Amino acid sequence: MQKRLTLLGSTGSIGESTLDVVARHPDRFSVHALTAHRNGDKLVAQCLRFQPDVAVVGDADTAAKVAAELRAAGCRTEVHHGPAALVDAASSAGCDTVVAAIVGAAGLAPTLAAARMGKRILLANKEALVMSGQIFIDAVRDNGAVLLPVDSEHNAVFQCLPREAALHGGVSKIILTASGGPFRTREPSTLVDVTPDEACKHPNWAMGRKISVDSATMMNKGLEVIEAHWLFDLPGSRIEVLIHPQSVIHSMVSYADGSVLAQLGNPDMRTPIAHALAFPDRVNSGVAQLDLAQVATLTFEKPDFQRFPCLALAIRALEAGGIASAALNAANEVAVEAFLARRIGFMAIGEVVESVLNALPVTSAATLDDVLAADAEARRLASRFASRFAGTPAAGAPSAERIAH
Repeated sequence: MQKRLTLLGSTGSIGESTLDVVARHPDRFSVHALTAHRNGDKLVAQCLRFQPDVAVVGDADTAAKVAAELRAAGCRTEVHHGPAALVDAASSAGCDTVVAAIVGAAGLAPTLAAARMGKRILLANKEALVMSGQIFIDAVRDNGAVLLPVDSEHNAVFQCLPREAALHGGVSKIILTASGGPFRTREPSTLVDVTPDEACKHPNWAMGRKISVDSATMMNKGLEVIEAHWLFDLPGSRIEVLIHPQSVIHSMVSYADGSVLAQLGNPDMRTPIAHALAFPDRVNSGVAQLDLAQVATLTFEKPDFQRFPCLALAIRALEAGGIASAALNAANEVAVEAFLARRIGFMAIGEVVESVLNALPVTSAATLDDVLAADAEARRLASRFASRFAGTPAAGAPSAERIAH
């Protein structure tokens, strides 16, 4: 039976990879809705190719421009704009599957709406679980939604776990692999003058600028630890991060009997996307088969918290519970935006996030209002702290001792 997709964030790297897989299997997948923020030109091209019922953009001006171009081309796609339109697209009866690929907190509301409507959710948006954790998981469970991870690491873990939930008791720990990003071998003292372009040059993956910076700071991996906690119902003490520069082993599961199962493949997001789209079937993703003889060497190392303080801050937030993870995410978004705009230095990202965690009391996250209030306050604080670091790219990384406490 053909799946009808709503793709939240269609013009980003995950969105483009998803549409590449969809185009390979027109008998299996069709598109109900595509959404973008302001990348109207790319969205128009996608609409002309995939002919969705609905397209959603962030603002009225972009919507008017996209609608005019589609009408001129004879395309009947309806164009809407704004947060409410995103929620409508994700919860529409016209789709059964929602690919959640919007970067940042903006993806929370539509993804949660999809869960409450019992959709099949392919989750590439970390923030839905990082911010709302138990609220999101409860919505999935209570409404009969199906949650499939698309992040390469979580999808790898999912593939290595037994299908039967009762057998998960044999799991000792999960191991999330990380490339280490572009600064894996750089001394921390040399990172103060890093430019946005340098931070966005990932050695293995082609990603958007925000996610690329998160990879360079390893905040991305910290958010994945939090996400893994909710996806696989494991405490942080049983989630390990291991740097694996080749990005061939995407993650592993260690079992009580001493076995370790790993999922391997070339570093291409179309593999986990195709797995989640077709699950439980396997379909061609367009990715070349892995040649282990050519890879030849696989190496591993533990992460250095002095070089990657943001990873330690994420682990700290998970341990703190409550609104801490939502605050961590919000502060990081503000700090990364300031770094990309060259208002603060690279190492100041961790300083801003740490300052927010220190300043914001940890309270419960029982409702979505609690989460959104924490998000707003963390953004306010992060903007204030970022202004203090403006023009001072040499602001040092927080020490490992300070992070740990």
